[in-house]
Amino acid sequence: MSRPTPTTMTVRLSGPLSDFVAANVGEHGAYENVSEYVRDLIRRDKERQEAEAFERLKAELAGAYSAPESSYKPLTATDVIARNRAR
Repeated sequence: MSRPTPTTMTVRLSGPLSDFVAANVGEHGAYENVSEYVRDLIRRDKERQEAEAFERLKAELAGAYSAPESSYKPLTATDVIARNRAR
């Protein structure tokens, strides 16, 4: 599997945001450079979003499993697709 071509992005920060980034990069910061810091922030945000989606799925499944069996009804794949498109 080939890796995607890296994308270069330009971000402008000033004032407190710039100062905050500068404090976290370099000799006394947790990151060697700004790119490393930004990549880590993006990875963390991606992980947070994935965790939130997983929690929503778990809550949906918990509700489904706690419903009385009498509330279940047979559905075809077409029924499920139509129901999900309607949401």
